[in-house]
Amino acid sequence: MKVKNKVIVVTGGGNGIGRELVLSLLHRGSRVAALDINRETLDQTKELAGPDVGDRLSLHLVDIGDKDLINQLPGQIIEAHGSVDGIINNAGIVQPFVKINDLDLTVIERLCHVNFFGALYMIKAFLPHLLKRPAAHIVNVASMGGFIPIPGQSIYGATKAAIKLLTEGLNSELADTNVDVSIVFPGAIRTNIMSNSGLEMPEVDPEQEKKFNPMDPGKAADMIIDGMEKKEERIFVGKDSRMLNRLYRLSPGFASRLIAKNMKSLLS
Repeated sequence: MKVKNKVIVVTGGGNGIGRELVLSLLHRGSRVAALDINRETLDQTKELAGPDVGDRLSLHLVDIGDKDLINQLPGQIIEAHGSVDGIINNAGIVQPFVKINDLDLTVIERLCHVNFFGALYMIKAFLPHLLKRPAAHIVNVASMGGFIPIPGQSIYGATKAAIKLLTEGLNSELADTNVDVSIVFPGAIRTNIMSNSGLEMPEVDPEQEKKFNPMDPGKAADMIIDGMEKKEERIFVGKDSRMLNRLYRLSPGFASRLIAKNMKSLLS
């Protein structure tokens, strides 16, 4: 589905990849409904979009973990834009870099509620409307942690693995419909996801940081939208994501040990 003149809903549109998705979609001629829990960052996204976008951008202050608020969104967005052609479930949070044994259950529950149930609520609310469109698309953003274990991010990874399987199952169920489905596996991206999750970034040795070589979020957003327009079922964002996927398929044990070795200094 080409995004020009289509109405796309983006969660987490106030920062990071989500903000860049909003800006790129607007640049390509889409109408965009940007969702975020933070009004200030949403307003910043609108300011960056510029006055020329006019009514093609609407802002929606919402917690995607609140299913009652999510259920009201389709009507609000259709009223603002006339229809809905696609959703990009981008919003997500990470956990502190600690082992499962040291992770508080309230943090675990919040991770599951935002990362998994938030996307599921969006899908359940919008899918009936998407099925009525001539062409529509659902994009779910997972993580490398959704297919390879990252010590200190085990619960975060588990939520993203759940998104992976949910997306693949949904893709199979919608195979004979007008709705395409994509799963995104970003590699290291230069975003503020730690601070946006209410966490402090662990100190990283400068030399080790060079190994990760995080991608600019604008480039990541363009790759996601390009993959969406090409109807790619799996979108690997970054050489690290694509390489680790291949390595993990070839030798899960070796790949897991390699990641554990490189992430050891971040683990509290």
